[in-house]
Formats: sequence, structure tokens, C-alpha cells
Amino acid sequence: MTTTICKRILLPAVVLPVLLADQLSKRWVITHLQPGEPWSPVPFLHPVVTLTYVTNTGAAFGLFPGGSGLFVGVAVLAVVGILTYYVRLSLAEWQVEFSLGLMLGGAVGNLLDRLIYGHVIDFIDFRIWPVFNLADSSIVVGMVMLAYHLWRDREQSG
Repeated sequence: MTTTICKRILLPAVVLPVLLADQLSKRWVITHLQPGEPWSPVPFLHPVVTLTYVTNTGAAFGLFPGGSGLFVGVAVLAVVGILTYYVRLSLAEWQVEFSLGLMLGGAVGNLLDRLIYGHVIDFIDFRIWPVFNLADSSIVVGMVMLAYHLWRDREQSG
């Protein structure tokens, strides 16, 4: 029974803080930064990373610009896919649930942007990589964690 309760709590316990941090950071960016203008909260890091408010109507990293409508559908499918996979999980796979929570929180965060603004708000700028946001980071970290967990399970069982 304890495992069942943990399963019911873990996904929302990961999704909600990810979604909250993502949406609050984007709200801060919208109200405090001008589009396209970099800002360095830590001046000595300016050559490495800045906060630069940009909008993205395309896919990850600005690929396929102007496709926001299409990407709303893709995001909805991703959310449904993550939730479907989650429901079918065995109770013992908490690492998978955690990674799904990261991906779901990020997917919902970027989906909300598309529905509210018609584009995604990006702001983390490492200059050598396309500008991204906390939702993107959460999705990538969740995907890497899930891939590692699935690979490790395959190695151990095979």
C-alpha cells in the first residue's frame, strides 16, 4: 500500500515544482527583460551565460519556426503519451516515474506558453547553444534519466 501511495504522489510531486519554476521564471523574464537584449546577473559569467529573452514559434532550439499550431498538437500527444506510459508502469520503477515527472512538467510548461502567448519563452543563453528555458532543461534531463534507466535495466536483464 505504501508503494501505491508513493506512486500516486511522486509524479505530481515532480511535475508541480517543475511547472511552477518554469512558469514563474518565464513571467519574470517577460516583465523584467527586453526581447533580444542579454542581461548578466553574474557579471563575470557574461562571456559564458546570459539571460536573453527570445520567443520560439518552432520546435526545440528554434527548428521549424512558425509551427506553433503544429507543436501544440505535438505537445498534447507528448503529454498523453507520458501519462499513458505512467499509468502502465509497475509500482517499483520510481526512477522512471521521476523522469516522466520531469518530462511532463516541461512539456506542460512549454504547452502553456504556446496556448497563452502563441510561442515559447526562452531565456537561458550559453551563446554556443540555442537559447532555452527551464522546461526544456527538465525535458532533456528527464529523457536522459529515462534512457539511462532503461539501458541499465536492459543490460542487467540481458
